[in-house]
Amino acid sequence: MKAWLEAAKSRARDIKLDVVALWFAARDPRVPWFAKFVAGMVAAYALSPIDLIPDFIPVLGYLDDLIIVPLGVILAIRLVPPPLMDEFRAQAAALETHPQSRTGMFFVVALWLALAALLIWAFWPTHAK
Repeated sequence: MKAWLEAAKSRARDIKLDVVALWFAARDPRVPWFAKFVAGMVAAYALSPIDLIPDFIPVLGYLDDLIIVPLGVILAIRLVPPPLMDEFRAQAAALETHPQSRTGMFFVVALWLALAALLIWAFWPTHAK
């Protein structure tokens, strides 16, 4: 059990490093545009201080951290050329502090507001007495 926990912690550190490396990949002109787009979206969401599904919601709150982010990281890494990804990982490892994504936070808040507007529109009484 202890070995499994250590392996999980190691994988989580690797994912954090890969997210920062993808942040670099999204800004590099040598990366193909589609890989840049996917890397940027994954990094923006993962580095956002706000989650799409808040962590205080039981089970679902950690679903994005355990499934959505790692799958997005895997997809984005496969799209970035391996030599470049190695370079970006080295850059990420050299950073003292990790960046935060205000863009990701903006998109999450915008999505929440759009969902709230949709729910209000769908359930607002349409007829007045």
